[in-house]
Amino acid sequence: MSRVLLVEDNETTNFISKLALRSAGLEDVDEVLNGMEACSYLEKGCPDIIFLDINMPVMDGWEFLDEKKTKIPCKNVKVAMLTSSLRPSDRKKAENYPCVIAYLEKPLTKEKVEELKQKIAT
Repeated sequence: MSRVLLVEDNETTNFISKLALRSAGLEDVDEVLNGMEACSYLEKGCPDIIFLDINMPVMDGWEFLDEKKTKIPCKNVKVAMLTSSLRPSDRKKAENYPCVIAYLEKPLTKEKVEELKQKIAT
C-alpha cells in the first residue's frame, strides 16, 4: 500500500487524513473532492487504496462505487470507507461491495492506517 487517493469534499478532513497517512509512512497521497473527480482520476492511473467518504456533492460514495463496478478501469483497487456516518445501514451496504475492505469512522488516525496496512498484508 503506497499510492493513496482520498475522496472527500472537506478540505480540513483531507488535511487531517494526510497527516495520519504520512505519520504511517504513506507519502504518495492525492485527493479529489467528489466521486466524479475520482472517476476522472482513475482513468489516468490506479492507486493502491482509496479512502472514500459517503456524503459528497456531485457524486457521492455509493454512486462512485456503482460506477467503479461497471465503468472504471482499476478493478482491483481496494476501498476503505472513511465516513462520519454511524448508521448501521451504511455499514451493511458497504459490505455489498467486494472492493470495500474497511468501514472507518472519521477522523483517520495513524492507528487506523496501521491496522488497515496489517489487514492488507495478510
